[in-house]
Amino acid sequence: MDGFRIPIGSWVNSFIDFVTEYFGWLFDFIAVIFSSLYKGAEWIFTAPPFWVIIIVIAAIAWLAKGWKLAIGSAIGLLLVVSIGQWNNTMQTLALTIVAVIIAILIAVPLGIWAARSQTVSTVVRPILDFLQTMPAFVYLIPAIFLFGVGVVPGMVATVLFAVAPGVRLTELGIRGVDREVVEAGNAFGATPGRILRQIQLPLAMPSIMAGVNQVIMLSLSMSVIASMVGAPGLGKDIIQALSRTAIALGFEAGLAVVIIAMILDRITGGFGIRSRTARSSTAGRDSRRAAAASTASV
Repeated sequence: MDGFRIPIGSWVNSFIDFVTEYFGWLFDFIAVIFSSLYKGAEWIFTAPPFWVIIIVIAAIAWLAKGWKLAIGSAIGLLLVVSIGQWNNTMQTLALTIVAVIIAILIAVPLGIWAARSQTVSTVVRPILDFLQTMPAFVYLIPAIFLFGVGVVPGMVATVLFAVAPGVRLTELGIRGVDREVVEAGNAFGATPGRILRQIQLPLAMPSIMAGVNQVIMLSLSMSVIASMVGAPGLGKDIIQALSRTAIALGFEAGLAVVIIAMILDRITGGFGIRSRTARSSTAGRDSRRAAAASTASV
């Protein structure tokens, strides 16, 4: 048994060689799209003066959770400016936002499909287990071979690392919708698409928003690790601090990551609370209408 070894690593290496040889054009196309999306997002965050971005983020925070979060977000971002990490923070934020959008565009439809099909759920579940348990650094290895060095492999690794909770919580939210509500929609002749849009998605929105929150947090953490393959942003300073034992630089970059993470977490959490409140008020209004209709009929 000492000489017996399954060459799984060699098989994977051969598969990567095969993919890059025959499907290199596809990965080049994906690289162009990802790079363009990142450059556009980076321009949006870095071209305006810092105070414009702070006002916009504070306004979004105010819409999500009120004036306290808006003021706290503004103070946190001003602190980022004061320690000289604004450009790096905006680059990290741009990478995170693009990766989150791509991950959500994959996760939500896949989660809906898995909720509606037990076969899809059975196939997807072990893949999600694999993605969630794989160490973060491992994602960078095939990404480098397929996309080279730069921001694109970092974005691809970030999407793969962050997509799993979005799929799981979307499926959980759709499956958690009361069957009687869905059956009532069917009884009134609603199409499956209308039931999904007007019943299942609104009722599952708190769970979906929780999944979005997890996708954002994982994307932000992975965007820092992605700097190891050339992605710009705060991770670059953190890696330099590790190699040079520069405590000050590492602490400042880490503090900027924490501030951005807290702001994004509170904003998505605020919108999740708003969706639950809206759902409760809608349910209460529907109940009052049903009670009024039954009283009138009596």
